[in-house]
Amino acid sequence: MKKETTIVSAGRGKEYTHGIVNPPVYRASTCIFDTYAEMQERNADPYQKHLYYGRKGTPTHWALSDALMALEGEKAAGCLLFPSGLAAMTSAILSQVKAGDHVLITDSAYDPTRYFSQTLLKDSGVEAEYYDPMIGGNIVDLLRENTACIIVEAPGSLTFEVQDVPAIVRAAKDHKATVIMDNTWATALNYQAFEYGVDVVVHAATKYIVGHSDVMIGAALANEACLPALRSYAMATGQTCSADDAYLALRGLRTMSVRLKQHEENALAVAQWLAAHPAVDRVLHPALPDCPGHEIWKRDFSGSTGLFSFVMKDGSLDHAAALVDDLHHYKMGFSWGGYESLILPTDPRSYRKKSKFQANGPTFRLHIGLEDPEDLITDLSAGIDRYLVAIKG
Repeated sequence: MKKETTIVSAGRGKEYTHGIVNPPVYRASTCIFDTYAEMQERNADPYQKHLYYGRKGTPTHWALSDALMALEGEKAAGCLLFPSGLAAMTSAILSQVKAGDHVLITDSAYDPTRYFSQTLLKDSGVEAEYYDPMIGGNIVDLLRENTACIIVEAPGSLTFEVQDVPAIVRAAKDHKATVIMDNTWATALNYQAFEYGVDVVVHAATKYIVGHSDVMIGAALANEACLPALRSYAMATGQTCSADDAYLALRGLRTMSVRLKQHEENALAVAQWLAAHPAVDRVLHPALPDCPGHEIWKRDFSGSTGLFSFVMKDGSLDHAAALVDDLHHYKMGFSWGGYESLILPTDPRSYRKKSKFQANGPTFRLHIGLEDPEDLITDLSAGIDRYLVAIKG
């Protein structure tokens, strides 16, 4: 089946829906057993799709997990649901490492992942080292005997470098290191991470999967080799999500393919307008030729989405308020992936450790929603005009 068909039909077996379109919301903590033998049987393998305890899932959770696995393809051996995307990422990492290990993390990683690596991961006796996101196959020079895993994010947060994941995977396999990828930006619709050899794929389902800015939920999918450790870690730490959140994520998933096409179309219109604006230094959108890794994006991805950044030629964050405070269609917020457009002033130069980010002016991250792009461009144009007045004093 085409992915657009899979996204509608997956996870809708009669064992979940009982003949209605959507699976009901099964809220549960206690699950009861009719006999001692039944309790013993379920206790022997609590991860089978039978009711055991609310934390281990209900048909609502299983329907979402099945749908996500179907989108990722046959190499996805299992899916665990988490209360947030960050919980999914940190659990994925911790499930694959032990004290004394070494982990490589792209220098363009999502900021909370960086914070985790500098705090809890460090306190667990694991050394985290950042690497240039454009390193490609040369990452082999950073691998050690104790390198347990490599964290990739393509494109990177805020600066949108597109990593050469296949080249990194080849180097990792030679050293028996696990590759964990944050694939939230592209989703499985635009990037089939398991087909490129990734071992664990993480989604902040809060974003495009839910699509409506009203649920916190994460998912981590693993291949057969990594799934047992991921399951064990989730069980030991009590990671789960509510049935209501799983239901809303599943409902959002059904329209993700059409939403992403509109996000992509709208974002490209805004990005191309920005690229031609004389006050804009550059636009960091993987589908545009000036974005680092654009050729890799053309080679490996089947589309783009609504999130990208642009860099101003002049000024600083001290002038950012002039641009953002009076916007009508863009609101400031730290998430993205919903139907609404967002803007976030930022300075990626402040956190880079192994790769420089060059910028004369501030950077603004945009999430382009489902509004008419002409309205978004008009709004942004007025904001840039105010910004230019502000920097002139």
